[in-house]
Amino acid sequence: MAHTRHLTIAVAAAATMLATGLAGCATDRGGAANTSAPPPETGQPITGGTVRLVGSGDIDHLDPTSAYYTATSGILRAYARQLYQLAAQKDPTKAFDVVPDVADGPPQLSADHLTYTIKIRPGVRWDTTPPRDVTAQDFVRGFKRLCNPVAGAGAPGYYTSTIKGMGDYCDAYAKAFAKAEPTAKALADFQNSHDIAGVRAKDDSTIVFTLTQQASDFLNIISLNFASAAPVEYDQYVPDSAQFRQHIISDGPYKITQYVATKSIRLERNTAWQQDSDPIRHQYVSAIEVKEGVSEPDAVQQQMEAGTADLSWDLPVPTAQLPQLKSDPNFHVYDGAVTNPYLVFNLQSKNAGGAMGKLEVRQAIEYAINKVAIGKIYGGKELNTPLNTAIPPGNIGYKPYDPYPTPNDEGDPAKCKSMLAAAGYPNGLTLIGAYRNAGNHPAVFQSYAADLQKCGITVKALPVRQGDYYGAFLQQPSLAKESKWDISAPGWIPDWYGNNGRAVAQPLFQTNCSPGTSNFGCYSSPKVDSLIKQALAEPDQTKAADLWHQVDQQVMADAVIVPFQNQNYPIYHSSRVKNAIYLPAFQLFDVTNLWLDPATP
Repeated sequence: MAHTRHLTIAVAAAATMLATGLAGCATDRGGAANTSAPPPETGQPITGGTVRLVGSGDIDHLDPTSAYYTATSGILRAYARQLYQLAAQKDPTKAFDVVPDVADGPPQLSADHLTYTIKIRPGVRWDTTPPRDVTAQDFVRGFKRLCNPVAGAGAPGYYTSTIKGMGDYCDAYAKAFAKAEPTAKALADFQNSHDIAGVRAKDDSTIVFTLTQQASDFLNIISLNFASAAPVEYDQYVPDSAQFRQHIISDGPYKITQYVATKSIRLERNTAWQQDSDPIRHQYVSAIEVKEGVSEPDAVQQQMEAGTADLSWDLPVPTAQLPQLKSDPNFHVYDGAVTNPYLVFNLQSKNAGGAMGKLEVRQAIEYAINKVAIGKIYGGKELNTPLNTAIPPGNIGYKPYDPYPTPNDEGDPAKCKSMLAAAGYPNGLTLIGAYRNAGNHPAVFQSYAADLQKCGITVKALPVRQGDYYGAFLQQPSLAKESKWDISAPGWIPDWYGNNGRAVAQPLFQTNCSPGTSNFGCYSSPKVDSLIKQALAEPDQTKAADLWHQVDQQVMADAVIVPFQNQNYPIYHSSRVKNAIYLPAFQLFDVTNLWLDPATP
């Protein structure tokens, strides 16, 4: 989740304890999972009330096919369902389990583990008039939408590298619209006249996947937002268009009843949903409201403490308030195994004589950054550890090493300056730094811009509205190729843990310069692509880990990103929120499982 941002139990144990699932993405905040689970709630769930989320920016996409931002994923769980999904568990050892959602139990596997036959749970219904059953064909349609050229999936490589014929289908889709206008009818006509060899509906209640090679993480892949079912009505709209956003159909416990771009989102109970058809979610609260446009974390925190808001939508707990909140029962800190934020280079930019395309310039910048100073923005070393590798701790392939060491991780401007001179920039250069205009992100920009100024690099500020940052900006390669930005500081949360090389290195570093990509700077390395392919095909996890580490080494040798920190995540909720189950993948409490105490102001 491009993104979102933003995830595991104790980092030291993450690699061994997290065997199955997690969904994650680009992030705007932080990442982590619970160090110690909050105490269990007492009493019976209370129904009714409206849970209120307050924050700064808008969603990246409301279309499940392309949504890849942590905040969006937090509400998407309420209106879009997948065959499998992450469990809602306070026990951190179970919070990463992938469990059946619309699937009516585990898949039936062929002897060679290349064919997955999955039955659809009865009683799952669309919010249509009248309500209609969700079918296997709806999931086939969802997979066909993954490679649409307007708002495709953020990590299509998950599917093209596993499902038979998916790559061919996506290539044909791209070719068909290389020049043709992607109208709703034209897109639907293509999808309805082309099939994916490895995805078929055997009947209304049975879907069959055929893989190109064994993939022990396949259930993780089909638990992501991208793999949501799609009703036939979606053929009427261009994916994630303004029109689409006003006609979203729900198969979850809540439906979107109002969406006003950059201002608000409201979800209310979906009367077509049935509790006995959903083993994961509940329908305790009557409504979910998101209020946007509040850009200061202090303001959101004040509202939660005053009881006029319940949860933060996309802003962190204010750093200055962290010490005094330690004893507050509504405050929790979750350990991280993420890289958030990090500096990414736009390798397509022609600015400053194509400086970002020059290895020597990028390597000089690697030495410039004071990572300790950036960590202080997020609460200091108690919450954040300087990171020097592309793969963070707690993920397969991680090994501690430092290819660009600086004293105490505080930067070496003299070395940066001398390397720039050797690269042909003795008088420095000017770059464009794009950053999110809310939360900690302006301070992060100011910190790294000051570091670069010390070695002769002037960074021109380009603020981007937080809700637009991923979907409408970084994930649009056309903007990269037009040199609209040179450097930026997104964040990344792995989509799952355990055997998760596909969720860390593949989305960020495998060749992919298509709309929706999470390889924001369009990095392309045949060596890295080959190593990723080998690692994905390697059944021996020890050998696979070594291959993923080689990916890390090559990415850092190519200076594709500057890792800043592995970030823990503090989170707060109002006093009236009960049964607050933290979803590591979304960096939010699960709105489909919490309830509100009407006696608490």
